[in-house]
Amino acid sequence: MYTSRFAFHYGHTNTASRSIRFRSEKRLKLNHIASYCVLACCLAHTLLIVPAHAQSYPARPIRLIVPWPPGGGVDIAARTLGPKLSENLAQSVVVDNRAGAAGMIGTGLAARAPADGYTILLGAAGPNAIVPILNPKAPYDALKDFTEVSHFANTVYVMVVSPSLPAESIKQLVALAKAKPAQLTIGASGTATPAHISGELFRVAAGISLTPVFYKGAAGAVIDVLGGQISMTIETISPALPHVRAGKLRALGVTASRRSTQLPDVPTIAESGFPGFEVINWYGVLAPAGTPRHAITRLNREITQITKAPETRDRLVSYGLEVITSTPEEYTAFRKADLIKWAKIVKDINLKYE
Repeated sequence: MYTSRFAFHYGHTNTASRSIRFRSEKRLKLNHIASYCVLACCLAHTLLIVPAHAQSYPARPIRLIVPWPPGGGVDIAARTLGPKLSENLAQSVVVDNRAGAAGMIGTGLAARAPADGYTILLGAAGPNAIVPILNPKAPYDALKDFTEVSHFANTVYVMVVSPSLPAESIKQLVALAKAKPAQLTIGASGTATPAHISGELFRVAAGISLTPVFYKGAAGAVIDVLGGQISMTIETISPALPHVRAGKLRALGVTASRRSTQLPDVPTIAESGFPGFEVINWYGVLAPAGTPRHAITRLNREITQITKAPETRDRLVSYGLEVITSTPEEYTAFRKADLIKWAKIVKDINLKYE
């Protein structure tokens, strides 16, 4: 009887324990399943949100900072690109000219802007390559503070003089400069710019003395050559071209390795007695470092489409620009090589920042 009760009691307890364990394990499995479901829902929600967020860009106007005043080559490029970019993005692209300090003011402003895709910069060799090499106190790092969007054009420079100057060729200009040491003045759109370096390269190569006069932009230098306030300037083709065609300025040479299609009768400086002379500027779109990849990808796609369109290409070419297309990665590689190139030029002519 005792044994039987013990046996019965033992058997009842074992069954109850198994029942409790079964319910606990079942509850644990259900908790795990619930957790997996919640995690899966979160992942699915994230995957749905990211594309939606990317597709909504841009949701408001974009500011395109131009670190030069209106009228120069950089500004002309920006005002050609801006309206087309507005059309493609279905959002306003506002050109914001922030000139000064050889392009450092506008470029520094762009470097410090929120990295959200709503501030972009029209970059060029001067503020984005030469200035950081010459000025260790520049308020930005040439590479680390920016994300490359797209390289879209290159431009060369043209040496122009007033028709009143008694020099119809580079050879005659050099002879005149040697006959009047330091009396000829040369304008440049700011210090540490390709225009400035072009003049310094020419001065060193020709062994002459020229007095530099600096301006906030190319337009100012061109206007003063027109007015006879300065003897000459070496500037981007864009602002000088209409005056050359009208006979108000005399073009003596271009800084490319081959003649410009816009000025086919004007020799290169290299073929005018200075072999190897070449200065090329570039234009591209940059964004603050850390700008979301979806914004970079969208901007690059639209810029590429715009520059491939015959209407835009023809307009840029009419301003003396060579149209370029690139991926962000190709533009990054180009910029790194460009910094090395300009560092060598600066060292060769012993140029110092003032």
